Amino acid sequence: MSFRSDQARVVVPFACRRLAAVTPPDPALLRPVLVVLHRETSTPGRIGNALRALGYSLDIRRPRFGDALPESLDEHAGAVIFGGPMSANDPDDYVRREIDWIEIPLREQRPFLGICLGAQMLARQLGAEVASHAEGRVEVGYYPIRPTAAGRALCPDWPARVYHWHGEGFELPDGAELLAAGDDFPVQAFQLGNAFGIQFHPDVTYAMMHRWTTRGCVRMDQPGAQPRHQHFAERAVYDVAERAWLKHFVDGWIARPPRPVVLQAAE
Repeated sequence: MSFRSDQARVVVPFACRRLAAVTPPDPALLRPVLVVLHRETSTPGRIGNALRALGYSLDIRRPRFGDALPESLDEHAGAVIFGGPMSANDPDDYVRREIDWIEIPLREQRPFLGICLGAQMLARQLGAEVASHAEGRVEVGYYPIRPTAAGRALCPDWPARVYHWHGEGFELPDGAELLAAGDDFPVQAFQLGNAFGIQFHPDVTYAMMHRWTTRGCVRMDQPGAQPRHQHFAERAVYDVAERAWLKHFVDGWIARPPRPVVLQAAE
């Protein structure tokens, strides 16, 4: 079974309710969260910290370096696919396998979260196009986002600007709900059932920002990118709100119960 829109499609109405913070059960009773990373040195950053604070352990896997992904999420509380320097359009086998694997949390209605590249992989699995900006612009630094009514109903206190590091974006998949919009890249966050795609990087810690802006300094020469000093200046202004939003979001995301799925045949 595939959840790409050229075959079968998940149609799940958006739950217009506030994500409430929850008190988790005994950590010993919690299943781990599957974490998919794309570099040997990558970490789950603040998302990993937020999940650990709720009592979840992390099952970290790197398919790029040979780690297998599970055939079911029965032994996991949810899954997160993080970002990376590669493209969801790359022909590499591990990229294709990750995109195809996303069908499992969609089918099983387990909490799934895609961050940047992970969101683009989710969009591809759902049949949406992933592409560079028509004028070659990128978002590298802090940029404004505009939560939709659905986004505010889900999580009321969105930051005015959030941290980005990408040169590709994606269309809104069929049946998905737009949660936040942007300027150069209009789709910044979306939801379909228990699956969420986020184009920006609330996971980035201060140390990660230092690494990215040092090792990836060439990215700041691209059209639309912000200079390195501006990343840190704007972090001082906007990071408190982004960090608070992330905690609120993760608390509610991981606690979401399974939701029914209605499958429709392709037109």
